[in-house]
Amino acid sequence: MQYGFMKVAAGVPSLRVADCEYNIQQIETLVAKAEGWGVEAMVFPELCVTGYTCQDLFHQTLLLEKAETGILMLLDFTRNLDIIVVVGVPVPVGDVLLNCAAVIQKGDLLGLVPKTYLPNYGEFYEKRWFASALDIQPTEVRYAGNKVLVTSQPTLFRTCDGALIGVEICEDLWAPAPPSISLALAGADVILNLSASDELVGKHAYLETLIAQQSARTISAYVYSGSGYGESTQDAVYAGNALIYENGARLAAGSRFSLEAQAVEMQVDVERLRAERRANSTFAAASRGVSARIIDAHTATAVRDFELERAIEPHPFIPKATDMAATCNEIMSIQALGLAKRLAHTGCRSVFIGVSGGLDSTLALLVAAKAVDALGLSRTAITGVTMPGFGTTGRTHSNATALMRGLGITMCQVDITAAVSRHFSDIGHNPDEHDVTYENSQARERTQVLMDMANQAGGMVVGTGDLSELALGWATYNGDHISMYGVNAGVPKTLVRYLVRHAADGLEEEVRTTLLDILDTPVSPELVPAAADGTISQKTEDIVGPYELHDFFLYYMLRFGFSPLRLYLMARKAFAGAYADDVIKHWLTVFIRRFFSQQFKRSCLPDGPKVGSVSLSPRTDWRMSSDAVAALWLKECERL
Repeated sequence: MQYGFMKVAAGVPSLRVADCEYNIQQIETLVAKAEGWGVEAMVFPELCVTGYTCQDLFHQTLLLEKAETGILMLLDFTRNLDIIVVVGVPVPVGDVLLNCAAVIQKGDLLGLVPKTYLPNYGEFYEKRWFASALDIQPTEVRYAGNKVLVTSQPTLFRTCDGALIGVEICEDLWAPAPPSISLALAGADVILNLSASDELVGKHAYLETLIAQQSARTISAYVYSGSGYGESTQDAVYAGNALIYENGARLAAGSRFSLEAQAVEMQVDVERLRAERRANSTFAAASRGVSARIIDAHTATAVRDFELERAIEPHPFIPKATDMAATCNEIMSIQALGLAKRLAHTGCRSVFIGVSGGLDSTLALLVAAKAVDALGLSRTAITGVTMPGFGTTGRTHSNATALMRGLGITMCQVDITAAVSRHFSDIGHNPDEHDVTYENSQARERTQVLMDMANQAGGMVVGTGDLSELALGWATYNGDHISMYGVNAGVPKTLVRYLVRHAADGLEEEVRTTLLDILDTPVSPELVPAAADGTISQKTEDIVGPYELHDFFLYYMLRFGFSPLRLYLMARKAFAGAYADDVIKHWLTVFIRRFFSQQFKRSCLPDGPKVGSVSLSPRTDWRMSSDAVAALWLKECERL
């Protein structure tokens, strides 16, 4: 395991029923391939050493002896390999026969895990041949030249890097209380399942749902290997399922009904899984009193250069295309319901929004329209206020007025240039000095105008600032930082664009055209004078950096607690070809510095609805000292 990633694999060999030597050769071929890939743990199907469909041949002493010989062959084959190999084999223990998973590494039999739940229905009559793990007392056996304790007690195998592996077998997963529950609660990061489930119409879809649910419930990686070609087709067919899931998401899958041996591999994110568990108080509560014996695997001898192989989502806040419309509708409904409740609770029947012609105020205005519609109020209850200043351009101003007109709200304009100029005179500031005072004076004047107009009408000021701006502190303290309800507080900048585009598709052509032009306008606070040709001269992303990078850092740092090293590694993969490594490092450093230094603004945020898994509200998701220093994080950035 490097950088929190562990490479796992599911192998499906081509078998011959009751031909142990042939089967071991097929397994060894796949193991050699996986070792070359750098796989750290690999699982094979249930009873793959003999074949699952041996039936009454399991009562034959010769078959059992040859199965043990096969394990000896595999032990010898793996003597110089680091990979942990898990294969299915029948093991006599005293007077009973157990369906076991043999865990092997570097020529050593680390353990034997017996199957707990035995099916005895349909074409499965395992109780005819095998006993359950629940039927035996802990027993030390000598098997394949190793002394091994066979027990029903949950057992975990710990790699040299500290990853914990649990094993369950086929029907165990289908039981009401699968062993993997206890294994995960005892700390298993990865669950390996050796299976021999036959194929029936509709069964595969249910199997995938079952694995997805179990990996999500246990917040684990789940690696499943099912018997395939070569098993007897006397009364059933085995399609050879090789599946890798992580916390409910399918990462890899093999080819069903293949006549060839196959193996699928994938890096699973153990660090992310552990972060999810730490943040989940229910998981921690369920873990009380759950324990397992732990068997340490051998230290790996091969040192491999790490390469991040799995895909990394560069825009984690953006819904998938398949459910984009439904997700956008849901997000805007959450925002609108939050505002509607606040209006109803306070008795306010009017809303005031500063409309700049930019993305954030556009989204806030669309949400407000949805909220007053839900309350049965006229849209004239919304007053959109344009407040042109020193940097306002004709494009944004005309878009703002066109949007308000198209939505049928009350329009008002207050030019702030004279008031701010008088303020500069009052405090002795040179208006030709376009510094932070020059910019923030305008932002605070606009907030004062909105608040006072709302007071006059007994109304409410709706904030427009988004989640990304809050993370970077890109808001004027006591300026656009303040409102009476911030509807965009849980929406990152990259998502704002998609929400506005989605809303545009459902509106009449005139409003849609305006929204599309707003989407094409560079993001800017427009607080410094426009260029000579009247275009925007102050572009936010030129100053603070690309929002897609900052949203990437924001999501993975807050959601999983990833370090700058991990963020840098993932960003290089996610944005390969889009940003050079030094550019990613620069903006990551900027993000860390700004995120820590601007907490004081987030510590006194107005109320606003949470819409996703990341929020910066100081009352719920993010509680951080305003005086916390970024030294540890910045030092790691320097070493990148």
